[in-house]
Amino acid sequence: MPRPLHGTHTVLVTPFTPDGAAVDLPALERLVEFQVEGGVEGLIPLGSTGEFLSVSREERTAITETVVRAAAGRVPVLIGTGAEDTREAVALAREADGMGADGVLVIPPFYSVPTEDELYVHYKAIADAIGIPVMVYNNPATANVDLTPPILARLSTIAGCCYVKESTLEVTRVRDILAACDGRMAVFAGVLGYESAWLGAVGWVAVCSNVVPRLSADMFRAAAAGDRATALPLYRRLAPLLPWVGGPRYVSGTKAALRLTGRDMGPPRPPRLPLPAVDLPALEAVLRGIGAAGLEHTA
Repeated sequence: MPRPLHGTHTVLVTPFTPDGAAVDLPALERLVEFQVEGGVEGLIPLGSTGEFLSVSREERTAITETVVRAAAGRVPVLIGTGAEDTREAVALAREADGMGADGVLVIPPFYSVPTEDELYVHYKAIADAIGIPVMVYNNPATANVDLTPPILARLSTIAGCCYVKESTLEVTRVRDILAACDGRMAVFAGVLGYESAWLGAVGWVAVCSNVVPRLSADMFRAAAAGDRATALPLYRRLAPLLPWVGGPRYVSGTKAALRLTGRDMGPPRPPRLPLPAVDLPALEAVLRGIGAAGLEHTA
């Protein structure tokens, strides 16, 4: 039986060489080590933060192989395998399974706007093709599809579709998903990690943990344990960083923060642009305020 997934799972940035021409695999290995040493409970390469639509098929394979190998079984690795074509999504999921991944994260087809029946067929085809869990990804702002609690209740009847990453800003979705799915689907927060923990989310797919894994993991762990006295101060310390790693510039903001803390992961790929230089002093002030490690390496 696969080990149950829980806790903070970092949705990893994809490091690129300075010219953006290639994936920087040694930097990716260092990022994995930083995350594991920082106490996160899982890793998710090739998600939205990993610029999955901006890498080639060959680069995807190399990223998957690198993260699985570097993690070395110390934490679960889920691979983002979302695709517009069900056949491609199945092929990507099979590859992830064959390369030793512990699960897949699957956003719905994001252009065709599938119906509920089409979503069911899509996710069932993926789940039936692999022997590892599927984490369904609800992000209506980017997928043009809202996986509402009733839709998730239906998807939860598919063997293997046992997790959901819930990325709306409606924290009560956590409550409603758990009630609708009757124990068949566990919830990971996609945005509201602190808030979702109190309503029963077992995990958090976090962007900020790329930069501050220990702070992120400790905060969610305390919240999930019901330890408000510990969790709330950590959340308040973390909160100033969240706007920089969320919103429309989440990739550029996260990569800028990593560079400022001495862990350069290269630029984003076009059409994304690096964070404007005018914003860097304010971001650096936030990082210093939360005690982000590595600022001594910056000029």
